[in-house]
Amino acid sequence: MRYRGMDQAALDAAYNNGAAVGPVKRERYAAERTRRSDLFRAQHPGWRSVSYGAAPRHRLDVHACDVVGAPTLAFIHGGYWQTNDKEPMAFVGGGLLPAGFHFVNVEYTLAPAVRLDAIVAEVRAAVTWTIDHAKEWNGDPVRVFVAGNSAGGHLTAMAMSDPRVAGGVAISGLFDLEPIRLSYLNEKLRLDEAEAERNSPIHHLPERSGPLVVTVGLDELPELIRQSEEFAAAWQKRGLPGRYLPLPGHDHFSIVDELATPDGQLVAALKKLARA
Repeated sequence: MRYRGMDQAALDAAYNNGAAVGPVKRERYAAERTRRSDLFRAQHPGWRSVSYGAAPRHRLDVHACDVVGAPTLAFIHGGYWQTNDKEPMAFVGGGLLPAGFHFVNVEYTLAPAVRLDAIVAEVRAAVTWTIDHAKEWNGDPVRVFVAGNSAGGHLTAMAMSDPRVAGGVAISGLFDLEPIRLSYLNEKLRLDEAEAERNSPIHHLPERSGPLVVTVGLDELPELIRQSEEFAAAWQKRGLPGRYLPLPGHDHFSIVDELATPDGQLVAALKKLARA
């Protein structure tokens, strides 16, 4: 057996989110995200793209709301650290700006061009840049939050090591990377045991942290649900502030809509963090 009683084929299937929803539905999700993101940028033309580092993908887009002193959410896209870009995730701002949040859409270098150690460092640098520059878009630097889906959920948890982060929402994340190391996903990631361990949030909980909401769709793959359940339990056992928020009726892709609509459940959870 390769991992937790699964052979290689079963383990690979246990983390294949695209196959779980099927190619037709997956393509429909991708097309709809692109359409909504294009519309969001057209409706909010005052945004700007800036660099937080020297590499080509050290980029983020700043979408400011109309509220002076508002909190900011830095959002980190998914794609198992090896696919996707920030542009198709701009639609998330459609839930954030009306709720009174500035929105920063983060991009990072993908594997195999860099190792996961570097990806984590890049995202932490992007969050640091966001905190340091929040006043430039009339944001409150002590109320900078982080959220992300899938690989972005993992990177959200890693970013929580900075005590200046006001709080986070980790959506459908990966918190123990050992099964990732053992699966087909490692062909591009090239994780060894040590790198998988040091980048597994469940093994490196911070001493202190802002509150973290750990959320997952209950129509997702069982391994994704298990990872979120166990990480949320470990987080709370450590005495860190936060909660587990499973969402019925959502798969790995549809759950992001709860952050992308003003009345979404994750927008409500984020607003509650901002009021704490």
